[in-house]
Amino acid sequence: MVRTTPPRPFDIAALIPGLAPLARTAVRLHPRPGDPTAADSSVGGPLLWPSDEAWPTCLEHAGPVIEGASVPDVLERRRILAEAWARPRSPGQNLLTEQEKVVVDRVDDGEEIAVDGPLPMVPVAQLYARDVPGLVWPGSADLLQVLWCPLDHEDEGYVPSTAVRWRVAADVTDPLASPPSPAAVEEHYLPQPCVLHPEEVVEYPAPHCLPQDLVALVREWEDGNHGAYQHNLAVAPGTKAGGHGPWSFSDPFPMSCPDCGADVAPLLTLASGEWDGGRSWQPVEDAEGGHPPFPQPSEPTMLMIGRGYNLQLYTCTADAAHGHVTNMQ
Repeated sequence: MVRTTPPRPFDIAALIPGLAPLARTAVRLHPRPGDPTAADSSVGGPLLWPSDEAWPTCLEHAGPVIEGASVPDVLERRRILAEAWARPRSPGQNLLTEQEKVVVDRVDDGEEIAVDGPLPMVPVAQLYARDVPGLVWPGSADLLQVLWCPLDHEDEGYVPSTAVRWRVAADVTDPLASPPSPAAVEEHYLPQPCVLHPEEVVEYPAPHCLPQDLVALVREWEDGNHGAYQHNLAVAPGTKAGGHGPWSFSDPFPMSCPDCGADVAPLLTLASGEWDGGRSWQPVEDAEGGHPPFPQPSEPTMLMIGRGYNLQLYTCTADAAHGHVTNMQ
């Protein structure tokens, strides 16, 4: 099923022509729970991975004990909550049975789990070039894969540590059948497998990134029209490729390629939610109703970055194959 972003309430570039040259195309990925395969672009789905290539691991989290939850328990917790919210119950009746509550509490509270060696990373995103037009690819690569350690890394701003792989899909002739799974994860860093429904949209820079003369014009327009440039017209929310950075709670700061020092550009945004409470960016198809009470339709990946923010990956503008940098906003 396609996903269609509603037209923006104003053509801001026509009203403020100075914004027109700053427009960028982003691809909203619109992840929705499903059963993707390694041949699909996905969030949280299986990766097309060569069997003779080492799977990325996190040396920082190598045990012998880690506080977290097991992957089977996380998946069971989600199944339990989905079924519990959907079934009828009498006023005052508990949402969960005692047996269900044991599993949910074990995940929510965490437990000490024995870990033998470096923790395997988990697949976060896989993108085929056919699904993300406009993205800059290094060399002949046509497949982008992102993995992360499913635990916080203090030295990276209390977000997962990420790994990026670019590859040519046709070169993977002997794919890995069963990738390793971590013994312990943080529940909100294990993405629910989702299929994608890519859609191109036009974005403009967040107010923090505009020249001062344009900031003044935007503020003047907002005052006269009760508009919300940041939330309704500038940067699209949700999981997406390319576009502008979703600067929100901090001012932009310089970032550069760790390998060559060149400028970096947004590559992929991993979001806690696909649209906000105002629903300006909610796809038309998702406004039709009939959604189950859990999970929320705006939270299909079941990720939670910080207090509901985004983790954005930036790649080198001189050579996308260089190392990447991340930023939480």
